[in-house]
Amino acid sequence: MTKHYDQAYFERWYRDPAKKDHAVGSAARLTRKVALAVATAEYHLERPIRTVLDIGCGEGAWRAPLLKFRPKAAYLGFDSSEYAVQRFGARRNVHFARFADFAQLRPCPPVDLLVCSDVMHYLDTRELDRGLPGLAELCGGVAFLETFTGEDETDGDDVGFHPRPARFYRQRFAKAGFVPLGSHLWLSPALSDRLVALERPA
Repeated sequence: MTKHYDQAYFERWYRDPAKKDHAVGSAARLTRKVALAVATAEYHLERPIRTVLDIGCGEGAWRAPLLKFRPKAAYLGFDSSEYAVQRFGARRNVHFARFADFAQLRPCPPVDLLVCSDVMHYLDTRELDRGLPGLAELCGGVAFLETFTGEDETDGDDVGFHPRPARFYRQRFAKAGFVPLGSHLWLSPALSDRLVALERPA
């Protein structure tokens, strides 16, 4: 089944009133994610974040809550949805790119916070493997890589979902140089030598 990230898709999964408490796009849930990611990045950088790159950003939902926390932060988003780019590109700094494009695409210097939320479990393995090393190069601080596996109980869009084991992602993230911090957060390869012993995973 061909999946279309059009207006109907975002209306169903992000703005359906029947899902307001549990929707993918619940405002309260998103705010908590943004707060967690910002705080973790700033903890490891030891300063406020200045730059954010959001890959697979959809309509740029992270932008508004992010700027409430850090009004001076520069937000840059990329998505493969032509609808999202056409409608929100100019207002929310959202541009067109597919995940695999980041095998070569380097739209900015390494950022303080890199976001790739609810994306990778919908990618085929070839596209994932092509783009992931680019994400590691573009992350200079912390990455929020929210990804679900076949071991999780998920409630949401299951069209095109790949129920892979958690080790599939752990191995690939580690190969790219990311260090796990928990709660979907991964430290940039550039900062991995700063961790003290008990900050590292067992």
